Amino acid sequence: MEKKFHDMKTDLVQKLIPPILFLLLAVLLVNMLLYQYLNNVYVSYGQADSEHNLCPHGYFRLGTLKNCSPWLSCKAMKREVRKLKHVGEGAVKRVFLSEWKENKVAFSQLTVQELRVDFLHGLQMLKSLQSKHVVKLLGYCEEDFVILTEYHPFGSLKNLNEILNLPKYKNYNTWQHRFMLAIDYVSIIHYLHNSPLGTFVMCDSNDLDKVLSQYLLTSDFHVIVNDLDALPLVNKSAGELIKCGHRELQGEFVAPEQLWPYGKEMPFEDSLMPPYDEMTDIWKIPDISNFLLGDVDGSDLVRFHLFNIHLACKKSPAERPSSQMILDTYKKVLASLVREMVIPRTKDML
Repeated sequence: MEKKFHDMKTDLVQKLIPPILFLLLAVLLVNMLLYQYLNNVYVSYGQADSEHNLCPHGYFRLGTLKNCSPWLSCKAMKREVRKLKHVGEGAVKRVFLSEWKENKVAFSQLTVQELRVDFLHGLQMLKSLQSKHVVKLLGYCEEDFVILTEYHPFGSLKNLNEILNLPKYKNYNTWQHRFMLAIDYVSIIHYLHNSPLGTFVMCDSNDLDKVLSQYLLTSDFHVIVNDLDALPLVNKSAGELIKCGHRELQGEFVAPEQLWPYGKEMPFEDSLMPPYDEMTDIWKIPDISNFLLGDVDGSDLVRFHLFNIHLACKKSPAERPSSQMILDTYKKVLASLVREMVIPRTKDML
């Protein structure tokens, strides 16, 4: 009897071992796939960081060039940069596709002398805030009001849907890649709010189109900030808040604290307009993320998972989450959704 029971137990163990081993292997596979996906997602960030760190401040490396070059001077730009064609224009700068040592570059020139203070402020910010989040500065000439930066053929972030709708880029038109663009955007806001120089606010952001025009879409589908002309500094410890310009702002896109608080019965007067801080950027994040997520399979599921953090962004300034909290939430949601995407496939294998 005892031998019979022992044989039954041995037979049961032998039958159970293969499924258990398969389950363990499946779990291991899930973890490997998740790690590989997230590693692929973030690897380009590390590469971008490394590229910036390879050259000291005031130097750059471009294209296939192996050595770091110092920022080009007025003399060097006049001698080595060749304009090709006019590709864009804003209130402050006119941009030309140009060429330097067989590399395409963007040559930006002041439009009107009245805006030279804004132009020089933007140049100072570009010089001071060089990082993976900011377009690469290649040279400048203050006396001629010229800035030379890396050229990105996709242009501003306004072109996103047009680019992703092209057949050759359909593999990038997924919720995963679009969500990564939203993470890029929040990462930039976080960097500006916590920069080495202090807390900066993106003031060229009165409507969605204006916001998108300040950023570039790179060829490897990342977002970088390009225009830093309207970037005032907040210093709360010194009681120094900011106002985005001296005119009345209107519309639902801007934060409520940016609106004239005294109604139509009192005409707008800049001296009476209360100042505000970087929380105006937080208010706008849900609307910009909504655009970046687009209308693709899975994007509504991402919106569902971001609902609470986006709801918090629309609260009063003191109740809004920090850019760090939003960035952490976005990354957690991405990891969770990828995990949910991988695990059902593994269950089907069992």
